[in-house]
Amino acid sequence: RRAGSRRREKSLAQKSRNLHTLGMSWAGKSATEIAAAVRQGRTTAAAVIEDHLRAIAERDRRVGAFRVVRERALKEAEEIQDRPNLSELPLAGVPVAVKDNVEVAGEPMRCGSAATPDDPAAADHETVARLRAAGAVVIGLTNVPELCLVGFGDSTYGTVRSPWDLTRTAGGSSSGSAAAVSAGMVPLALGNDGMGSLRIPAACCGVVAIKPGTGLVPPPTDHWRGL
Repeated sequence: RRAGSRRREKSLAQKSRNLHTLGMSWAGKSATEIAAAVRQGRTTAAAVIEDHLRAIAERDRRVGAFRVVRERALKEAEEIQDRPNLSELPLAGVPVAVKDNVEVAGEPMRCGSAATPDDPAAADHETVARLRAAGAVVIGLTNVPELCLVGFGDSTYGTVRSPWDLTRTAGGSSSGSAAAVSAGMVPLALGNDGMGSLRIPAACCGVVAIKPGTGLVPPPTDHWRGL
């Protein structure tokens, strides 16, 4: 059975390479399109992540959305492909970016500041864990202003710019998350909002952001007394 599974994966990988030859990329497709294709075996999670890693390498030098791009995402995508419930995962193989004030296991959480500890997080934040359980792949951590305190994306780790006009700010504090989606580097990104930190960058980058009602989604560890 395992050998048969490997043959199927090899066949899917070959199909994905053929599509690349024809110029098709999964970067820029919606999360719905990607998850459906992975569930139905029309592509693999690894092929999707490869496309998005290429897009990040090409585009992020100008936009500055990411503090960290996780090369391990490719390995994690391969592991998702082996999950027995692949056909049931709502976010199967979907690349997701995570704002750098939310814990991702094995990665330091810097909150846009060199004064924060560089120790890797011991475990995923609950929101990240839920995304992974749904089949998403964390492809990177996105830039924020220092300590997420202002409405633009400048920090010691870089300056986030609106993909629509590189002379303008991407807003903040979920700066890199909005810019990454706007530039087609990921279809979805995780942010959070105390005083406009989702809504401001969404407006600056021309994307949709949702701030859920109180108690629906676990807040970041530093939740500003519930804001």
